[in-house]
Amino acid sequence: MTKSNFYGMTLLLAVWVQSTVLGQSGSGGTYYDTPFIQEYAIINTKDLSGLSQQSLASNRSSYVQVLENNQLLHPAGAQFQVWGTLASDQTYLPMAAKKVQAIDSYQGEIVYLDDKSVFANAWAGTLFLKHQLPAARIFEGGSNFDFLISDGKQLQYLSPDTEEVVKLSAPQEILAIQYDPIQEKFWVLSPSKLFQFDQRGKKLIEVASGKNLTSIAFYSPKNELIIGSDSGYFTFDIASKTQSPLVTKIPWTDINVVDTKDDQIWFGTSKGAFALNPDGEISYYFLERWLPGEDVLDISFGKDEVFLLTDKGLSTIVQKEMTLAEKAEYFDEYTQKYHLRNGFNSTLNLYTPGKIETGRLDDSDNDGLWTSMYLASQGFKYAVTKDPETLVQIKQSLMAMDRLFTVNPVDGFPSRSFERSGYIEKLSDPDRWQHAPDPEWDWKSTTSSDEVIGHVFVYAVLAELVEDDWVKNKSIELIDTLMTHIVDNDMYLIDFDGKPTLWGKWNPDYVNNFPIQVGDRKLNSSNIVSMLQTAYHFTGKEKFKEKAFELMDEYGYLENLMRPMEIIGQAGDGSDSYSQMLSEAWNHSDDEMYFVGYWGLYRYAFNEELKAKFKESIVDHWQAERPEKDGLWDIMTALVQPEKFDLEESIWFLQKHPIDLINWSVQNSHRKDLQILEPNFRRQTTSQVLPPSETRVARHNANRFGLDSNGNGRSIYSPGDIWLLPYWMGRYLEVIQ
Repeated sequence: MTKSNFYGMTLLLAVWVQSTVLGQSGSGGTYYDTPFIQEYAIINTKDLSGLSQQSLASNRSSYVQVLENNQLLHPAGAQFQVWGTLASDQTYLPMAAKKVQAIDSYQGEIVYLDDKSVFANAWAGTLFLKHQLPAARIFEGGSNFDFLISDGKQLQYLSPDTEEVVKLSAPQEILAIQYDPIQEKFWVLSPSKLFQFDQRGKKLIEVASGKNLTSIAFYSPKNELIIGSDSGYFTFDIASKTQSPLVTKIPWTDINVVDTKDDQIWFGTSKGAFALNPDGEISYYFLERWLPGEDVLDISFGKDEVFLLTDKGLSTIVQKEMTLAEKAEYFDEYTQKYHLRNGFNSTLNLYTPGKIETGRLDDSDNDGLWTSMYLASQGFKYAVTKDPETLVQIKQSLMAMDRLFTVNPVDGFPSRSFERSGYIEKLSDPDRWQHAPDPEWDWKSTTSSDEVIGHVFVYAVLAELVEDDWVKNKSIELIDTLMTHIVDNDMYLIDFDGKPTLWGKWNPDYVNNFPIQVGDRKLNSSNIVSMLQTAYHFTGKEKFKEKAFELMDEYGYLENLMRPMEIIGQAGDGSDSYSQMLSEAWNHSDDEMYFVGYWGLYRYAFNEELKAKFKESIVDHWQAERPEKDGLWDIMTALVQPEKFDLEESIWFLQKHPIDLINWSVQNSHRKDLQILEPNFRRQTTSQVLPPSETRVARHNANRFGLDSNGNGRSIYSPGDIWLLPYWMGRYLEVIQ
């Protein structure tokens, strides 16, 4: 939400929910880039309602098959961000004649259970064990190519070493079988009992019980069984023969299937899948970023993949080893390929959900702001790498920023956006568009304060860090042009109609009209001092310095900007309705404006005394923001306090951020593992923020505690401002090496 979005807006700041503050000591230092696991999904769709466990299997080469109505299917046509289908698998001609009733992964290969035998095409087809259960649909392999199979009522043990028939009836319906390679035992699960299979005694020995049991897996790191049910799971310690209480603090308790991979435990539920990691953290996979359907029916593992079979198709969760530098390279290329419109950093809107090929780059209220943040990332990148291709891109986007000033007839006024003429009715907010003096172009008016602070921020970064005469001189020229317009117009941004824009107001009559607890009083004071300092630093013009000191000394702007965040809140009943509207809730767009402005506020402070005060104000704000674990806010804080800025949380944000930036719908409010807070001013919904991989794709001006959103796959946000800015700023500040 931006300052221009007047109606329905919730704004400004108050005390953070104190119980959630992360602690008072942040970690500073430097992160040395090492590989981590980056996950993303490849989706194949098909209506598969009615399938169950043992409908999915894969081999050591990650070849995967799905079994539906005795027929084998495999993925076709899918790649990252391009959905495919499941097609008939005709790889082996004789398979079409087989009545395959279950499939499984065994010793790195796919094995099959039909109405007559257990067999495989691997091992030169030598695995072939006949059985006597024509309706068999459950099977599990032992250590030596021996298998235990069931039709749900009876069990039969098959071994290549003996012709003895070990067959018995089960006291209850058989749901699943699990082999334990440490004890070399088969375990058998019914809806209410866990049994040990005694081959010699030809019997089942009851060892544990529960209600509405559904699935079983062996977890070797703890030598235990994981038993799923429709209301959670419990563990069975094999050595002590004890079972744990039911575990219900998990994302969803209606468990269909459980499986293990190394030290992870994976669960498929009726509302997505989740993995329990060895550190106790949970990774949740739900809705279209990760799955084609909600109901996860079966799980299998490839070499570097996790396959999740759902009622609407197959998801391949690719687990790719990657460094942050490699992720940055991917996002740099992706931004240039999909998100640059006339040099602007833009959203790609999709006219068919999820389909990139239907995308169109559209204007936005904040073309200037989003481009400022992307362009700043490229400025930091060039300062670190001196890459000539990055300099080319800097010039392209800086030309777009420059043209925001020249496309309209108002001296020193930056347009929101511009577009070729003749399309106003198809653009966002048609009533804000004006015809340019050049009949080939139209431009968007009503520019907001969040764009203005973005302009000054990026021009300062480029002027200081990019060793190119045109870039440096153009950036300084634009700082001078914009700030001269504001100063000459009595601290207002004046539009084509001769009136201030709705939010372009830094005059004391406006700023000091707010009660001290209304955030705009603090914000506007902080931003304008930052901008005037920046203008003076690069132009040397005394008018900017004089105006800044006038505002600080005579109009209380220093006091305003130093006001601690703990007193920022709602205006109160005695305040005017405008102030009350502006302080209904914490506004994260304002956080973005503060932090973007902190570059100029701290770096170009007029003197050391002010610099120390500004650091105090910035750190105070950061303390309020810490629970969000926003990588940009943390890394910007390293500018003023490199020894204490939450380095670990910064890296967590960068690593956990998805590379699929399609604005899919997400849901988390149903989760049973979250501690939900009472409604509060901050609109913090949970005690701990969820990782970016589990929440909506959002820019830094959004509430990172939002649990649900209805993106519906209709757009793709640019990584240029979301990810590349914190990464490359971190590289420039040398907190990421």
